[in-house]
Amino acid sequence: MDRIVFSPELTVPDTLLLRNLADDIQRHKDKKIKGLGKLNGDEGYSSATSTSTAQGAGIGYGISAERDARDIQTMAALNDPQSKAFEPTVISSLDLPDLRARLPAPVFDHLVLPYISWARKIVRHETDVLMLTHLIMYFTTSLPSAVWLFYRFTYLHGALHFAMQFWYLGTYTLMMHQHIHMNGILGRDGGPVVRLVDTLFPYVTDPLMGHTWNTYFYHHVKHHHIEGNGPDDLSSTIRYQRDELLHFLHYVGRFLVLIWLDLPMYFWRTGRKANAVKAGSWELANYAFIYAMFRVNSRAATFSLLLPLILMRTGLMVGNWGQHAFVDADEPESDFRSSVTLIDVPSNRYCYNDGYHTSHHLNPRRHWRHHPVAFLRQKETYAAEKALVFHDIDYLMITVRLLMKDYAYLARCLVPIGEQMDMTLDERAAMLRRHTRRFSEEEIREKFPRAAKGK
Repeated sequence: MDRIVFSPELTVPDTLLLRNLADDIQRHKDKKIKGLGKLNGDEGYSSATSTSTAQGAGIGYGISAERDARDIQTMAALNDPQSKAFEPTVISSLDLPDLRARLPAPVFDHLVLPYISWARKIVRHETDVLMLTHLIMYFTTSLPSAVWLFYRFTYLHGALHFAMQFWYLGTYTLMMHQHIHMNGILGRDGGPVVRLVDTLFPYVTDPLMGHTWNTYFYHHVKHHHIEGNGPDDLSSTIRYQRDELLHFLHYVGRFLVLIWLDLPMYFWRTGRKANAVKAGSWELANYAFIYAMFRVNSRAATFSLLLPLILMRTGLMVGNWGQHAFVDADEPESDFRSSVTLIDVPSNRYCYNDGYHTSHHLNPRRHWRHHPVAFLRQKETYAAEKALVFHDIDYLMITVRLLMKDYAYLARCLVPIGEQMDMTLDERAAMLRRHTRRFSEEEIREKFPRAAKGK
């Protein structure tokens, strides 16, 4: 029943973590077969923060402290520039040892290694050579391609340009996710030119990638992480039945049509009038820019600006639906119980560990490379808090399977931790179905007392 799929494309930390969890499952099975049961007899239960009740609560579910310590040490070394095992991320599709193995030795030694050495001095974190790689790629492909569309448009070029942007959008968005949370991606010590590039490049690339200027920052950092999928979150899922197509279409449609107005109004209602003016002004300024480009060349503007905008905003809502589809009605304000963790290739290899959404909500400023080791360090707390961990599925397919009401498939993708190990597949599917139920307004007032008090 607990067949864990190990994709060869998983990152090294993801592979380590998934094998760690699979070993927990096997050790727990072995104990049950031998009739030993759980070592501690009780899983434990606590709030969203790590407490003494949560600590040690997972020991009875196959956890090996010795193995965990070894895996934590291995993961931490990969992120430590002072360690011999340190590996910066250079390109998303290959880890550094694989890149070395695939390239001719002279190319790797005389081109790649000098580039890595230089890039480590430019980026904010030495692990993030990839971000400079991608910036170079965007400014040598997306930007000149868009400019050429306005100069000499053809539908073939327009279609190819949009297809290229479609491929770029997810990775770019999660790079910008790091940018808005960490106040930049390039080094503070790189000199005034580097700091200026770090500040200004989003004003060039954001519209090409479907983002409007600064809206991601104001919506995600200043709004979503304040409200945390609660009743006042404009992207909250709790008022929707998360496996109903009409509810999903309403959710996406409202964001597409009204976010330009809803976000400034939210800031105004909550007394942050400066943010209301800034968010509204940047959004309208970007619309004015798109309109101006339409006046120059409507077809080029459609393929380079309008279609990416529609695609991006739809994708953001599809992703957020999958990230916050499962909300435990017993404790819906808990970050552990209102978001999920994915150990998969699209989210983590290509999108800066976006699968670790619970870890991100627990610490929004945690660096993307630190999520797997942070999860492992808190594994017992995740188990005690009844957190959900999936593998071999991304947020898009979680949304699709939910709308198909295919809970059996989702249950098979679940990596059981804690007491979930003792559930049958049907029991896990029933648990997931319960967590997608729409909250009534009465329940919201009861379950979200902090929001109710603010009314």
